[in-house]
Amino acid sequence: MKHLTRRSFVAAGMFSTVAVASGAYAQTVPKPQRRDGVGGDDPGPRNTTIDRDNPTLMNPPDTDSGTLPNLRFPFGDAHVRQESGGWTRQVTKRELPVSTTIAGVDMRLNEGGIRELHWHKEAEWAYMTYGKARITAVDAEGNYFVDDVETGDLWYFPPGIPHSIQGLGPDGCEFLLAFDDGGFDENSTFLLSDWFKHIPREVLAKNFGIDPSHLGDTPDPSEEYIFANQTPGSLDSVRPKGADEVPEPFSHRMLKQEPIKTPGGTVRITDSSTFKVSKTIAAALVELEPGGLRELHWHPNNDEWQYYLSGTGRMGVFAGAGEARTYDVHEGDVGYIPFAMGHYIENTGDTTMRFLELFKSDHYADISLNQWLALTPPELVRAHLGLDDTFMDSLKQQKSPVVSKDGGRKS
Repeated sequence: MKHLTRRSFVAAGMFSTVAVASGAYAQTVPKPQRRDGVGGDDPGPRNTTIDRDNPTLMNPPDTDSGTLPNLRFPFGDAHVRQESGGWTRQVTKRELPVSTTIAGVDMRLNEGGIRELHWHKEAEWAYMTYGKARITAVDAEGNYFVDDVETGDLWYFPPGIPHSIQGLGPDGCEFLLAFDDGGFDENSTFLLSDWFKHIPREVLAKNFGIDPSHLGDTPDPSEEYIFANQTPGSLDSVRPKGADEVPEPFSHRMLKQEPIKTPGGTVRITDSSTFKVSKTIAAALVELEPGGLRELHWHPNNDEWQYYLSGTGRMGVFAGAGEARTYDVHEGDVGYIPFAMGHYIENTGDTTMRFLELFKSDHYADISLNQWLALTPPELVRAHLGLDDTFMDSLKQQKSPVVSKDGGRKS
């Protein structure tokens, strides 16, 4: 019940904020007007809840320019499918059209709840956000896999590999699923019950070498997508006897990796160099302390799909051709940076901000603006930017993926 208590506390805090006296409340609603007098008031109609959560969209910095597609979508605006064993919702290119490389699913399984045995054409990458789960799979060589995962753990199932997920005690689990195709739809997976339902009984009997009388009525697939069940036994009790395990595990303990540490936060990178089976999705888990900055950078290998786990911040994106835009980001949001666009993420709240960066790639790669300029002949940099010695001396040849609130300046 700890999960529910935490969420109840957050909800109570939100209610307290709304219950502020009307005068103070009005001051928190942003106006589409800068201090220099550009813009104007907004008499309405308007959705003040959305405006308060997105002040940078209502009143963008004057460095924003041009028209970019929407690069953010909250899971809170996604449809929730409720089943006997839990619930699920998804953000694909249907909800966020720019997101062509990766689609995301937020899924909750109650204790004992099962995500039915299934497979799909896309690879499945997952990050556990809460609780514990049991995952199973079988590869094409007949090797089995079964493991229990918890908060901060990953799994990856290559395309076509059959698998299942089940919530464990005491309160099941919640996790993010990412698929290496933005057009993925969780309703288009290959389900075990669905196939059984569409095979003639005599064919099933012949395939399994049994009399047709032993084939009962297969439940309707609509009853089994996520269904309630009993909590399973121990791992040892469910391992198949006489079978071999997969040569490379389908799970990984991301939080147990030694992070890159800086004064402004930490970064953990997981790709095929550390999680060998993850051939199509590379990831980084970033933690920013208050005021911390994910430095100005871009990625030379693919688009970036983001999932914000906690905290509040803003994301600035430079698209080239004189176009730039800034977005407010919150817990539960999906962000998206198209290939090679320069960007940053800044923690604007007073608590640690955590988010995932995902890429449709077998490796993680980024290019630091600071490092690029530091490794470029100084005369060339000066000729472009016309900046003084203090700036030139501040450039760093080593990457610092996270910058502290004061930028690392000495007091």
